Amino acid sequence: MQGKIITISRQCGSGGHSIGSELAKRLDVPFYDREIIEMAAKESGFHQGFVEEKEEHMNSSLLFNIARYASYGGRGRYEDYQPLQDQLYFAQVKVIKELAGKGPCVIVGRCADYILRDRKDVLNIFIHADMAFKKKHCMERGQFSEGDNTEDRIRRRDKFRADHYQYYTDRKWGDSFHYHLCLDSSAFGIEGCVSIIEDACRGMHPAL
Repeated sequence: MQGKIITISRQCGSGGHSIGSELAKRLDVPFYDREIIEMAAKESGFHQGFVEEKEEHMNSSLLFNIARYASYGGRGRYEDYQPLQDQLYFAQVKVIKELAGKGPCVIVGRCADYILRDRKDVLNIFIHADMAFKKKHCMERGQFSEGDNTEDRIRRRDKFRADHYQYYTDRKWGDSFHYHLCLDSSAFGIEGCVSIIEDACRGMHPAL
């Protein structure tokens, strides 16, 4: 596979991670999702656990951020790292650009479609699904425990992703205008989505 980066934006529970992982296997290219957190932690100097927490639970409170930073063994003056949200985002920007520069790969989430917008070899995908599918998929993957208000947690996570995306891109998350393909995984299934994306990728580059 020559010169093709695939970014996958996804609603919580839509199976975007599973789709990206299987697609990378079929295309025999690297797959990056949570691996980017570890790389961004090294790049930013923050503890990996802190980066993971901030990625899923962004909070703009200064006192909250200072307390959480200290609890993970932060060193030096906190104000040197302000604004924290931007520090983490731009660490991921650098990592994503470096990964794309190494060659073909599949990248899930983290505004990768926007970060790589100036490249001509990127195929941008958005995966969505109905709530029943998302709840079932989340439970199967063990993302939420029995008794959790799963629907509320899915909606909150999607709202965070939408807010985060709009803040850094000035774009509406999930707007079809910004993607080459928008797929309903509750209609096509995980394997079906993988096959559609694979065909689209090869269709755009017949020599692949």
